[in-house]
Amino acid sequence: AELLFLTDFSSLCSSLCCQCGVPIPPNPANMCVGCLRAQVDITEGIPKQGTLHFCKQCERYLQPPGTWIQCTLESRELLALCLKKIKASLSKVRLIDAGFIWTEPHSKRLKLKLTVQKEVINGAVLQQVFVVEYIVQSQMCEDCHRIEAKDFWKAVVQVRQKTLHKKTFYYLEQLILKHRLHQNTLRIKEIHDGLDFYYSSKQQAQKMVDFLQCTVPSRSKSSQRLISHDIHSNVYNYKSTFSVEIVPICKDNVVCLSPKLAQSLGNMSQICVCIRVTSTIHLIDPSTLQIAEIDGNTYWRHPFNSLFHPKQLEEFIIMDINRVQDKKKGAGAGARSNKHTLAEAWVQKTSELNTDHQYFCCTHLGHILNPGDLVLGFDLANCNLNDEFANKMNPHNIPDVVLIKKSYDRTKRQRRRNWKLKELERDREGMDTDDERQYQDFLEDLEEDEAIRKNVNIYRNADVPVESDTDDDGPPRISLAEMLEDLHISQDATGGEGANMMT
Repeated sequence: AELLFLTDFSSLCSSLCCQCGVPIPPNPANMCVGCLRAQVDITEGIPKQGTLHFCKQCERYLQPPGTWIQCTLESRELLALCLKKIKASLSKVRLIDAGFIWTEPHSKRLKLKLTVQKEVINGAVLQQVFVVEYIVQSQMCEDCHRIEAKDFWKAVVQVRQKTLHKKTFYYLEQLILKHRLHQNTLRIKEIHDGLDFYYSSKQQAQKMVDFLQCTVPSRSKSSQRLISHDIHSNVYNYKSTFSVEIVPICKDNVVCLSPKLAQSLGNMSQICVCIRVTSTIHLIDPSTLQIAEIDGNTYWRHPFNSLFHPKQLEEFIIMDINRVQDKKKGAGAGARSNKHTLAEAWVQKTSELNTDHQYFCCTHLGHILNPGDLVLGFDLANCNLNDEFANKMNPHNIPDVVLIKKSYDRTKRQRRRNWKLKELERDREGMDTDDERQYQDFLEDLEEDEAIRKNVNIYRNADVPVESDTDDDGPPRISLAEMLEDLHISQDATGGEGANMMT
């Protein structure tokens, strides 16, 4: 401790301490520092020890009464938390300085060096330095307790899509990662036809439902089950369930619209191709390039199904192709696509090359197809369509072949792919054997469709060497400008600024 003088006459003369007689500079108390400390202790009433509660799982500290905050060692946030523990006791003194004294990170001890001032006898101001020690005790927070229990949840969001392909779920997974909506989940469980998201509160589950309805065309319904009821305090404990059903249409599906819906979309053909699924279903008429968007409400009023599943795709070879420059619009026709080119093509199945059987079709892929190219499509001429609207159509209005996308060497594409995606941490159950093939299909869709890539975080894969992007004859590729660097920030554990509490 030291005595602060309030006058400038201390340097002119000296006096004797009234207690011990030691010569001292004059001061209002007329006592030396040792005698003044013996009679007055300005730190009296301030606790010299305290306790901090620390959760090992999430590495957060408890801020009473029930808030858990993230703090690193020797940070300003942790210093403020420690001072709040003794805030009431510090109200009688003036806090001048506060800081940490270094301790071993694994010692479970935090020491604070505080400097305080207080006015004592006859207006003399005494300044004193002392140490407050905090013991760090382990205590699991409520969020980690729910995660460890695994079955302690208040709400679940069940996302379902009645399709054989998971392209929509792969796209939805990337959107959830980009917007960080998975951080509040207690558990994510994957089943054969969807995902289940478990939450600790109904509000968090409702937030996920609202996000899904704005992201993909879907409909939802909710229900709740009574778990317990306190009749004395009138408190109810419910478990809520939200069921979200996504439309059963994926990219590259061939659909048959109802006559009423096709007419309302600008008299487009009933046989259309789904080129993209975002918040709406994007359709294109391969015979006229007419495009349309169908939202979730419109789909559920006029539902339609996919005519084929992806496993029924057949490989064709382009024998001859002629691009159609100008084609007259029909009465009431809607907008046409500017990214596609209408063409008339003669194609032959690669499985029938030893025959002379060829098919004539109109396609929207005239901008990327040339004679000799391989293309994937569906054979409508030799199939049995089991669809309500297709069976009522005039057979002359049903095309023989619908081409979907150009075929490339998948092995070469995988070898040259210098980017990657992140995945959700989830429990996998009932996985199909062709999930890897479906995931590769989704990655190829990202390379071919720039509009979908804008909503997905794509990261640079440092394990694959960078090649030139000027290969015009090869498959579509993602440029380096569209990739993000995958950063891994490691924290120092030596007790300095930004270190974690080691357990």
